Amino acid sequence: MKTVLVIDDEEGIRQILADILSDEGYRVITAGDGIAGLGMLNEESVDCVVLDVWLPGRGGLDLLDDILSDDAHMPVVIISGHGSIDMAVKAVKRGAFDFIEKPLSLDRITRVVRLALEMKDLRRENEVLRRCAAPAGRSRLGGTSPSLSKVREIIDQIGESDARVLITGENGTGKELAAREIHNASTRRDQPFVAVNCAALPETLIETELFGHEKGAFTGAHAVRRGKFEHAQGGTLFLDEVADMSVGAQAKVLRVIQDMRVQRVGGEETIAVDVRIIAATNRDLAREIRRGTFREDLFFRLNVVPLHMPPLRERREDIPLLLDLFLQEAARARGAEKPLVCDPLALEELCAHPWPGNVRELKNFAERVSIMSAGNVLTREEALRFLGGPSRSTPRDEGGKGPCLADYLDLGLHEARDRFERDFLKATLRAHDNNISRTARALGMYPSSLHGKIRKLGIEVER
Repeated sequence: MKTVLVIDDEEGIRQILADILSDEGYRVITAGDGIAGLGMLNEESVDCVVLDVWLPGRGGLDLLDDILSDDAHMPVVIISGHGSIDMAVKAVKRGAFDFIEKPLSLDRITRVVRLALEMKDLRRENEVLRRCAAPAGRSRLGGTSPSLSKVREIIDQIGESDARVLITGENGTGKELAAREIHNASTRRDQPFVAVNCAALPETLIETELFGHEKGAFTGAHAVRRGKFEHAQGGTLFLDEVADMSVGAQAKVLRVIQDMRVQRVGGEETIAVDVRIIAATNRDLAREIRRGTFREDLFFRLNVVPLHMPPLRERREDIPLLLDLFLQEAARARGAEKPLVCDPLALEELCAHPWPGNVRELKNFAERVSIMSAGNVLTREEALRFLGGPSRSTPRDEGGKGPCLADYLDLGLHEARDRFERDFLKATLRAHDNNISRTARALGMYPSSLHGKIRKLGIEVER
């Protein structure tokens, strides 16, 4: 049975709407003000909200914002006795499903509520269809390289289990996409996938976001609020940048993982949760544990299945496929008839570029050149210009001349690779004034790893 929440300060209106909608087969709950309404939304499973735009205290439009910020897909029908076209436009622009003026047409109310619920069901079905759109066995993680094939193999193996997964990798390598792939391969695929960027949450809010809070827990806590663990009930909770949580917050997450129960901020009771935990980080957790900034016991709890996302520079053979995919997406977004294509020399430059921002940087590059390229074919010169500097594949020496592809063709594979790596690192170091920290950041590696490469390749760094 679908549940409809009616929020209106007039008791008579609430009763009439409750009677009419109950006769239509809905379960109806009512609230006389916005605070009570928000409390019911957090305590009940609500399918549609009928909201009076004129409420005492916090107005209906502001309440609409609160509702949609918590659940962007919640259908909200606005009603008002003081309505106007301007108010209707504002409500719809801010996300309302529809707007009805008083005196209410009860037939219209029942029709609009029915349509709102049908639209919500369609959105849910479309989401399931999108997740199932790829042919069986085919992943949306683009690429055919051995390293990415290994990632897909692990996802296939663990998908239907509830094992916790710790995804590691640099920024932009697709950690959240991998988490979604795991969710979509699981028996929880029809339940929520809730992502939390722990790095984006200030210390004062992270516990409220994860565990929720009770009414009156702190100044401004006017209603009960469910946390992300509760929102993910039955599905998957993705903790991105988990190493950015404080040690105190880590301890509370550890306790939830152990007990599968959460305690809201300001609350005394614990609430049972059923979620699969997937965590991700771009940090070296072994080092963070040694520093005392990450709990070792939480690491062991999360690291049931480790999954490493390789950087793009370690799977360069995937660049042509990914670039083609992103250029096609960019063309569709612009309504262009044909996507931009790369000439072979441009593609050679792009395949040799280090891509410190990984797949995310490549996608941004594709969007940029799709909009700004002069013609239908991306030339080598344009590619270099949009990359923001000279060719990364032909490092220059002090005289302005340096090795090109032909200089490596007479060498064996391992010798060519070592020489290219040496030339490339020397050029990148010069581009960053031989500053190890800046060079390592540009290459997406730790300074200690860069020092090791420099020693291994016998590179002398000028000071």
